[in-house]
Amino acid sequence: MHEPAVPHLKDQDPEIAGLVEDEARRQYEKLRLIASENYVSEAVLEATGTVLTNKYSEGYAGRRYYEGQQNVDPIETLAVERAKALFGAEHANVQPYSGSPANLAVYLAFLEPGDPVMGLSLPMGGHLTHGWSVSATGKWFRPVRYDVRADTGRVDMDQVRDLALKERPKVIWCGGTAIPRTIDFPAFAEIAREAGAVLAADVAHIAGLIAGGAHPSPVGHADVITTTTHKTLRGPRGAMILSTAEHAKAVDKAVFPGLQGGPHDHTTAAIAVALKEAARPGFAAYARQVVANAKVLAAALLDRGYDLISGGTDNHLILIDLTSKGVAGKPAAQALDRAGIELNYNAVPFDPRKPFDPSGLRIGTAAITTRGLDEGRMPQVAAWIDEVVQAAAKQDEAVVERVAGQVRELLAGYPMPGWAPTP
Repeated sequence: MHEPAVPHLKDQDPEIAGLVEDEARRQYEKLRLIASENYVSEAVLEATGTVLTNKYSEGYAGRRYYEGQQNVDPIETLAVERAKALFGAEHANVQPYSGSPANLAVYLAFLEPGDPVMGLSLPMGGHLTHGWSVSATGKWFRPVRYDVRADTGRVDMDQVRDLALKERPKVIWCGGTAIPRTIDFPAFAEIAREAGAVLAADVAHIAGLIAGGAHPSPVGHADVITTTTHKTLRGPRGAMILSTAEHAKAVDKAVFPGLQGGPHDHTTAAIAVALKEAARPGFAAYARQVVANAKVLAAALLDRGYDLISGGTDNHLILIDLTSKGVAGKPAAQALDRAGIELNYNAVPFDPRKPFDPSGLRIGTAAITTRGLDEGRMPQVAAWIDEVVQAAAKQDEAVVERVAGQVRELLAGYPMPGWAPTP
């Protein structure tokens, strides 16, 4: 049963309605450990599905190219002001369609084609849009890549400084998609100043932790900050760019008209709702619980003999190297999915295996924390992961089926925002 209900969808397109219902049940019955996923509130779901999807609003509040903006302008203004207040930023743009376009806007604002740009290498936990070869950012700009240390699994800040002073990138990215440790924004800022570079912090994964005070903020250190609005922030699928006042004009011009046309006003409204939710005291407690759950889960996995990149976590994310377990990341992830434990296979630093069949697993605790699971449940989660990984190595499907049933039984006691089984 959906909340909000979808009776018209069921009436007009039962095929799609059935698939949506199946997906809702899947999300309800599985331990969702994909680090980039979460559950949004019913209020965010409602905002996303409003008649705002009917409107076109090219431009910015007070400076539109279409008439009829009497209600859209206040909505976008609320989203902008809430973003600035929540993160303490001087400027916010809430129009980017998603994280990758937000990052592309940084390139358009600060670089010319062929300019050097520096970011964490993708196999080390960086993002495609930080200058990786298959991305437009690696084709249109000259990428300079830094790594993590083989002995610690942490960013090699000495290498960052040496490369920055040698290559003089126009933009230095910090942040990524598989970084389990605290990002040292002050150290990156010092290096960027020394190299004469713009510091861009991609905090898509940790924005909610920053908003909740569970991770240091890049505000005051980075010139520009990009983030998605889902993941740990628990908003809709969208993005934001925060910046200093000095760079506000360049950022806004890069987003529109530089990269996109009209914003998605229904998403803007949902972003505004999520930002209001994130400003409440309960969200700070949630962010702290996300980190607490990750730390306990990491410790439980270590106790079971798992190799964790960097030896643990400071945030919501755990990166496991399965090499010692005799099974690759992809078959392990597929077995875990059949067992009701949803995560993703992932490359690990210095991985000898190919990206589509890597050695690792990536785990995040944001969604299960939203469901209400706390530290007390994490040893059981680790035990299930261990059982299924061992079963994957032996191709023991009976264990997989048993764990799936146990997971469903556990999660029946933890409500899911937006859907519940029909009584």
